[in-house]
Order: sequence, then C-alpha cells, then structure tokens
Amino acid sequence: MRHLISTKDLTDAELCALVERGAEFSRDSVRSGDQLAGLVAGTHFLKTSTRTRTSFSAAALRLGAKLISFGPDDLQTNTGETLEDTAEVLSRMLDLLVVRTAGDPAGLRALARQRSMAVVNAMTADEHPTQAIADLTTMLNHFGKIEGLRVCYVGEGNNSAASLALSLSRFAGVEMELRTPPGYGLDPAILRQAQEYAKVSGARVEELHTMEGGPVGADVIYTTRWQTTGTSKADPHWRDVFAPFQVTTALWDESPDAVFLHDLPAHRGEDVTAEVLDDPRSLAFDQSENKMYAAMAVLEWCAARS
Repeated sequence: MRHLISTKDLTDAELCALVERGAEFSRDSVRSGDQLAGLVAGTHFLKTSTRTRTSFSAAALRLGAKLISFGPDDLQTNTGETLEDTAEVLSRMLDLLVVRTAGDPAGLRALARQRSMAVVNAMTADEHPTQAIADLTTMLNHFGKIEGLRVCYVGEGNNSAASLALSLSRFAGVEMELRTPPGYGLDPAILRQAQEYAKVSGARVEELHTMEGGPVGADVIYTTRWQTTGTSKADPHWRDVFAPFQVTTALWDESPDAVFLHDLPAHRGEDVTAEVLDDPRSLAFDQSENKMYAAMAVLEWCAARS
C-alpha cells in the first residue's frame, strides 16, 4: 500500500514507472481486468470533476475493483467527525481512497495516517499530481520520449502547472518555460523545488510574466483554464491581466511542429481559441483519455500490485 499525495513524494524512478505504465495501458499492450480484483476503491470528490472523477472510477472498474462514491455532503466530517477518525473507519472497509478538495493537502495527509488504505490526491489547491502523470503519458506516447522536450506552459501558475513543473524537471534535457500573468505565477517554493530537480537532471525551468518574444521551437504548448476549479480571484479586473496569455494559432508561428495540450475543461475564446483546440495538432482530448490510463497506473501502484 502506497499513497500519492504530492508529486514530491515520488522518486524519479517511481515517476518514470508510473508514466511508462500509463503509456502501456493506453497502448493496450498490457492485459487489464484483474489487477485490483478483490479490492474496494472509494472516491470522495468535494469539488466538481468530469475527467478526474470519471477516469478514476473507470480505472478502478477496468482493473477489477469494486467502487463506492462519496459526494461532498456524504461523510460525517460535515458534522464534526475528525478526518483521522473517518480515515480509521474507511480504512477498515476500503483498500483505496481517491480524494479531491480545493484545500490544503494536510487533510489528505491526515487521511493517510491509517495503516491499510492507500490515499490518492485527485487535486488539492497546490498540486494535481495525477494530471501531470497523464500529461507525461501523452508526451511519451506522441514523442516516444520525454527527455529533451521543449515545453511552453501558458497561463496561471496553478496546481496543474505546479505538478507539471515538478515532474518535467526530473527528465534530462527538458526545457520548460512558464509564461504566467503578473501576480499569478507558480508558488515560489514550487518553482524553487522544480529548479532544484532541474539542476540534478540537467533540465531547465524558467518563469516569465510576459508573452513578448513568445516560445520559439517548442515541442509542446500547454495551457489550462483561467479560472482554476474551486477557486476565485480577488481582483475584479483579472481577465484584463490574463487576456494577453490566450493561446491562439499565432503561437504556432515560431513553433509550427508543436502539439497543443490542455488539461480541460477549456473555455473557448478565453484561455484558448476554438481554432487551436480543434486543430489536428491538438492532443487535448487524447490527453483527457490518458487520465484514465494514468489513473489505472496510479491505482495499481498504490495497491502495491505493480
């Protein structure tokens, strides 16, 4: 039994293994159906979710597990029961628990203190680790490698950006350029950690707060929605700050061979134009499908069956 709460919890070897396993599942090169036979998985989503909730539910069922789903109002934590007591009870009935919050990961750490139930972070305010595994699975499938890729991320330095930076920086020769609006960059601690990983691996991670001199020769152009799930922005004029960071076909002028990624949902005409999202170079919907294969890899690994 293993937990996946932060990308930082994974060793380089574990991260690579999860991405490679996700790619194997996506290529249908490994038989699935009984990897989690006899286990019971729970999903507890306190915030809305289309892709992540569906991907983990489908993954558990495809691997042979039984599934129990909890909504935001279903558990007695709403009436004052502690997370530790809740975890102790659930751990005597469930083998795996997938949790989405919009809050601090400390709650997931509390759930993980019991001894028999694996806990998976399906998104917290600071990280979205399984999204990064799906992203890297998509890159590995398309390019045949991750090492040496040039990735330009455009948009808010949110939880998806954080996990992507903490993951890509582990791979040799990767160049990751984050173009984030002023005041909406990566958490400085996350950026420092990614740059420390990069020093070891030989990668490069850089953050800029302008779209001037846009990416040249990128292999991947990536963006997310401007309004991250479960969050709001204090500045009533924040859209004016984000407007220059819209992904349009012009970004392909200097990187014509780049593929486009988006963790979805996309807001067409805001974070990305419809022309980009629907272009043959867009892998956004393949990337979305790969969330299921990444979830399969994560559940198998957390159950210590890989």
